[in-house]
Amino acid sequence: MTQDLALRILGAGQSALLTGPAGSGKTHVLREFIRRSRAAGKSVAVTATTGLAATHLDGGTIHSWSGIGIHDELPSRFHESLSESRQKTIRSADVLVIDEISMLHDYRLDLVEQVARAVRADDRPFGGLQVVLCGDFFQLPPVNRTGGRPGGFVVGSRAWQTLDPVVCYLNEQHRQDDQEFLGILNALRAGTLDHDHVELLRARHDAVLADQRVTELYTTNVDVDRLNAQRLAAIQNASEHRYAMQTSGKASYVESLKRACLAHQELVLKVGALVMCIRNSQTGKYVNGSLGTVTGFDKETGYPIVALRSGKTLLIEPETWELRDGETKRASLTQIPLRLAWAITVHKSQGMTLDAARIDLGKAFVEGMGYVALSRVRSLETLSLVGLNRMALTVSAEAQVIDEQLRVASAAAAERFADLPEPEAPRPKTVEKTTWSDRLEVMREQYPNAYRPWNEGDDAQLKRLFQAGATLKELTSKFGRHPGSIRSRLKKHFGEEVIIPR
Repeated sequence: MTQDLALRILGAGQSALLTGPAGSGKTHVLREFIRRSRAAGKSVAVTATTGLAATHLDGGTIHSWSGIGIHDELPSRFHESLSESRQKTIRSADVLVIDEISMLHDYRLDLVEQVARAVRADDRPFGGLQVVLCGDFFQLPPVNRTGGRPGGFVVGSRAWQTLDPVVCYLNEQHRQDDQEFLGILNALRAGTLDHDHVELLRARHDAVLADQRVTELYTTNVDVDRLNAQRLAAIQNASEHRYAMQTSGKASYVESLKRACLAHQELVLKVGALVMCIRNSQTGKYVNGSLGTVTGFDKETGYPIVALRSGKTLLIEPETWELRDGETKRASLTQIPLRLAWAITVHKSQGMTLDAARIDLGKAFVEGMGYVALSRVRSLETLSLVGLNRMALTVSAEAQVIDEQLRVASAAAAERFADLPEPEAPRPKTVEKTTWSDRLEVMREQYPNAYRPWNEGDDAQLKRLFQAGATLKELTSKFGRHPGSIRSRLKKHFGEEVIIPR
């Protein structure tokens, strides 16, 4: 399916799975859909299965947005224990986006669906939300931890069956331009790697690249941290330039954003340091994964000047990352969008396009890890392999079965929606100029006592009925007041954490 058709399907309000091989443009389509939806006035909850993936889209984790946290199962009436602000966030959303869906357990998608339906008081799948799942099942799978509840891919969940998303399998390629290399990657996905494919990879063992200053990919953090520290210290006769991260927001949200983001708390650079851009430039000057070398520092601002492999030399200015909860900004951090790039982990390379890389897959320990790493680079000529074990050439057999089913479903969807027109451009919102008296009169048609003062008798009766088990709906009807007014009054009497049955 083309990107254009996928965008038309999403723009028509269809719940969908956006999938396809690495480099097929999934993130581009997702960003454009989010932009168009917000321009149309929709509230879009942007989430991902990991904090790192969420920061690429200025969103939060699906675990946090839904309130399920690390729960494997939910107790009865769990949604009533959620804070009012969490429930409001879920109720106010029109669209729910979940990126890197391959890493979400099937039972956790069920939990998210269960919470959404209960909080929104709507028995449709996900409480009537348009749900857009995005990811590639050949990449990193759900992690089953010892002692935890085991789970598989989301296609095995009840929520998937009831949602029945339209499958948009992107088949255009925007990263690899080497047909021989593409053949290896496609064979790896299909489980049809043959002797010739393996020999082509082995021929890249310790291959000398045109430019030896490239990023090395490792499977563990300890190898990455060690190499970056060694290489920076080895640059002699160059002064250090330090850049401290600036943050705003509640401390707990700030810490979550820091853990999820690739930006350093304190970035230390020297002339000659190999660096990597860690997000897409807002003006298109560089992309997430662009490599370069620090050549100097601006005299006025002190910001680094970087010669990119693309041939551009740019002044790299600070960028801001945000942690959003639905449409609400919870925290932000500002830092130079660079990190030392002599080494990075395979996990943190997801979503990146690397001009060239030296990759050590001798310690690959999970299916799909080799595919993620290899598919970061553009061609065999830009790849040098330090190590390669059997696991690195393995992908999930289940993912292969799923992939074939998704291709068939996507082909059927492409035929079904082939004549779908482009969505209409959003019209500017018109604001009716009415007086407060006019609005109050309309409000009192539904809530006769709206904005009337509470008296002692009403307060006493409210507390008595609530303690006797009256629901929010019953209290709203009894007192002729808006549900928000009832909630505020009960919080005044019983505290902010009071649980109010709907």
